[in-house]
Amino acid sequence: MVQDFTRGYAETRDASDPLARYRGEFYLPQDGIYMDGNSLGLLSKRAEKTLLESLSDWKELGIDGWMSGRHPWFNLSEELAALNAPLIGASANEVMVTGSTTVNLHQLAATFFKPVGKRTKILADALTFPSDIYALQSQLLLRDLDPAEHLVQVPSRDGRYLNEDDIIAAMTDDIALIVLPTVLYRSGQILDMARLAKAAHERDILIGFDACHSVGAIPHAFHDWGVDFAYWCNYKHLNGGPGSVGGLFVHERHFGTTPGLAGWFGSRKDKQFDMDHTMTPAEHAGAFQIGTPHVMSLAPQLGALEMFNEVGMEAIREKSLALTTYMTELIDELLAPHGFVIGSPRDKKKRGAHLSLEHPEAARICKALKQHRVIPDFRAPNIIRLAPVALYNTFTDVYDVVMILKKIMDNKEYEAFENVREVVA
Repeated sequence: MVQDFTRGYAETRDASDPLARYRGEFYLPQDGIYMDGNSLGLLSKRAEKTLLESLSDWKELGIDGWMSGRHPWFNLSEELAALNAPLIGASANEVMVTGSTTVNLHQLAATFFKPVGKRTKILADALTFPSDIYALQSQLLLRDLDPAEHLVQVPSRDGRYLNEDDIIAAMTDDIALIVLPTVLYRSGQILDMARLAKAAHERDILIGFDACHSVGAIPHAFHDWGVDFAYWCNYKHLNGGPGSVGGLFVHERHFGTTPGLAGWFGSRKDKQFDMDHTMTPAEHAGAFQIGTPHVMSLAPQLGALEMFNEVGMEAIREKSLALTTYMTELIDELLAPHGFVIGSPRDKKKRGAHLSLEHPEAARICKALKQHRVIPDFRAPNIIRLAPVALYNTFTDVYDVVMILKKIMDNKEYEAFENVREVVA
């Protein structure tokens, strides 16, 4: 527990931070503090460099860029898969960088949801990101199954967290597939993926995870945990850029499974240009690609992911927890009179990389923060998400944000704004 609530204390911690040198790798907002890395990570100089190199390959080589140049395009997704693999605890063959979060969920659900006999339902949860629910509903409709009956959503007891006992109790003999978040996007709660995967398999149910809010923020061991599949975006904690190509994991025991959605980039590389109408799928996770890779959205990841492999997820997690723990202590000490509730787990083992502050005036407080050049994230109806990122945020950033919040509340600055969200929250 911190006893020194001064800026000098924060500066002392920054001075001994082993990751401090990476802050200079990023383009930081001028005279501002960025706390929205769990929605969109900042551009790094390395990501900019690899993007510009790929542009130069196109400029200089034209179509020969597929097999030549600095970063040949034909195997670019596989190269990035190898960089992603250590971050999720998998072999490179179990990973593919392709599609987007929702496209990859569609692919994986189309592949692994096989309603047979009594098993016709998908199990999800009531707190998951809406896009996942939309995709699962549409997968059910494609099979002439009513989502109102065949999509089971485990409720939350308090509106913030999920109870793993409740999830396991819902693994009944009519469930064919389970899709859950690794980290809840609102509260930041981490689910026990190993326990849930074990429970699902004991009941002969396949289980997959939406890892958008965990990849690049916490260590994973998807292979060892026995997770059947996972999918994620690369633009949040991994800093791959807006609309960056997503990632997916398929456990090696499922290699050879026919993808639910086929396309020629899922072909074995040496057969793809045979142009045969009988597909020869890749023998690994590459089979789950569909179309031509989006090269210019892949290229920044080469530079961005280089840093993660350089630093290692354990070091990133250690600093991330130190930042959110420090922020928690400051909020408890300095903002207690102003009605804020921390809606994220106090137990750091169960907390992801952001803090959720709940307040009735959250939307207008976020607007006041932005006037002070602090970039937060709002989630309706009453959540301010703050994500101090290990690679580019500092303890001083955390201190300054809390002090700005205190000033906003002390002076009622938020009252100058309407308490409704912007179009993009």
